[in-house]
Amino acid sequence: MLIAAVLVPAALLGLVVGSFINVVSHRVPRGESVVRPRSRCPRCRNEISPRDNVPVISWVMLRGKCRSCAEPIPIRYPATEMGTSLLFVLFTLRFGVVAPLPAYLLLAAVLVAVTATDLEHRLVPKKIVWTGFGAGAVLLAAAAVFDGEPKRLVTMAAGSTLAFGGLFVIHFISPRGMGFGDVRLAALLGLFLGWLGLAYVGLGLFSGFVTGGVAGIGALLAGRSRKSALPFAPFLALGTVIAILLGAPILDWYLSTA
Repeated sequence: MLIAAVLVPAALLGLVVGSFINVVSHRVPRGESVVRPRSRCPRCRNEISPRDNVPVISWVMLRGKCRSCAEPIPIRYPATEMGTSLLFVLFTLRFGVVAPLPAYLLLAAVLVAVTATDLEHRLVPKKIVWTGFGAGAVLLAAAAVFDGEPKRLVTMAAGSTLAFGGLFVIHFISPRGMGFGDVRLAALLGLFLGWLGLAYVGLGLFSGFVTGGVAGIGALLAGRSRKSALPFAPFLALGTVIAILLGAPILDWYLSTA
């Protein structure tokens, strides 16, 4: 009962945040305000009414089409909302209702946002990354002080520096293979992973490269051109989620076999 009382609000909050992320991922790459004007159908330009803007439910009720002109509404919109909700639930299960939870819910939102923008626009907007970095640093620092663990301030700074530096070297050697947007994103991810411990930084980046490599091989086998690079931010995000949710057992297993 107690778990439901915590997880249900987390899931609902994730749906609402996911709906806002849809706005962010659509407008920020275009340099538009995320506040005004109200959301409109891109085809008929009619404003979307509140009843048609309920996360997931409205898409299902409308059968994935605009009420006014029947323009198809891409499935990525409800997928973004459900994905954010799922991450909110998983991170709440991982941390519990404790001081660092707000920071990691913020991270979840940023991960979904950069994944959406990189998949659609091949872009990791610095406005999203640096906003998440600044807000995350404040929330994590406050959590470290509240928990009486000031050493986490050092590890999160070191994690951010190491992650940024590592990917910057790759970018310097091969700018076309590693975009600078991914380098900026690494600084953010290193901050959150470093708060957990420096080993988590290595695991998160390693997991991102492994999953990205596997996806790249799969794309080649499916006939995708070598010159058509896959967006890398989604794999960095996935690697970070793996490290946060499964990092403890993975690292324990690795240390026991080393």
